[in-house]
Amino acid sequence: MLAYLIRRLFAAAVMLVVIILVVFSIFFLVPKWAGVDLATSFVGKQADPAAVEAVREKLGLAEPVYVQVWEFFKGIFVGRTYAAGGDVTNCSAPCFGYSFRSEQAVWPVLTDRFPVTLGLAFGAAVLWLILGLTAGVVSALKRGSLWDRSAMVVALSGVSLPIYFTGLLSLAIFSYGLNWIDGQYVPLEESFGGWLGGMILPWVTLAFLYAAMYARITRATMLEILGEDYIRTARAKGLKEQVVIRKHAMRSTMTPILTMLGMDIGALMGGAILTETTFSLPGLGQKVLEAIKNQDLPFILGVTLITSLAVLIANLVVDILYAVIDPRVRLS
Repeated sequence: MLAYLIRRLFAAAVMLVVIILVVFSIFFLVPKWAGVDLATSFVGKQADPAAVEAVREKLGLAEPVYVQVWEFFKGIFVGRTYAAGGDVTNCSAPCFGYSFRSEQAVWPVLTDRFPVTLGLAFGAAVLWLILGLTAGVVSALKRGSLWDRSAMVVALSGVSLPIYFTGLLSLAIFSYGLNWIDGQYVPLEESFGGWLGGMILPWVTLAFLYAAMYARITRATMLEILGEDYIRTARAKGLKEQVVIRKHAMRSTMTPILTMLGMDIGALMGGAILTETTFSLPGLGQKVLEAIKNQDLPFILGVTLITSLAVLIANLVVDILYAVIDPRVRLS
């Protein structure tokens, strides 16, 4: 088990380096090759050449590529200093730079918004796992029944309907129509009840989409596993059906579910743009949408790195859970 963990941690570290290099290339090298001057983007198109040159010197954009890469890595892990003449700015780690528009440090803004996206992702994940797995398992055990057909119709609807439609529909019904839920986001530190009330509809809306996919995958996987020889052997030995399903069938069913969960949570941690925009949640998704509209490159870069890191961590956790669920994985 220890050797397996070391291999996975080493692979994750290598992948992290590759991700940082790719992100650096996309945001710094590709625009340069396309003829875009990042210093002009930071200062503004109406700035005088002296100001543009000062920013270019301060950001190190005139340095060789290998120097820029080193400074980028150093900024993320230990911080960096931006200096041009007497103008010196210290950026503590992890340093993702400063906004082109507001000149705010990127990292504090992202960490301020990160808990909103974190709460949205994990709250919805709990709901869609409970609903999706339950619906999928019951549908597989009652194949061809009214429950099976009804659950799959609802699942197909959940997969087909976009979030901005179900989100606006839920707001129209439960918030504006029935007045059951306020629908306004309240920070957790101000009021737990207000925070919970503002997160229920986003959770349900997001969970409805993902629970539908998980229900279909769970049903298909469970039906395949129930036909395996070891399941028939377990039943022939006289084990109760609940034991066969819980200890044997579900254990094998969880492998593809964990794979999906790792990718889905990782992506959502980077910002559920449609959900946060629909419900006016001040998370990473809403911030990156604002940054795209304003062409604020450092914020886009920061969210991209956080998204990549979230997917990496989520898949590392999934790899570890694989080894816990299936001992054969540790030996592969």
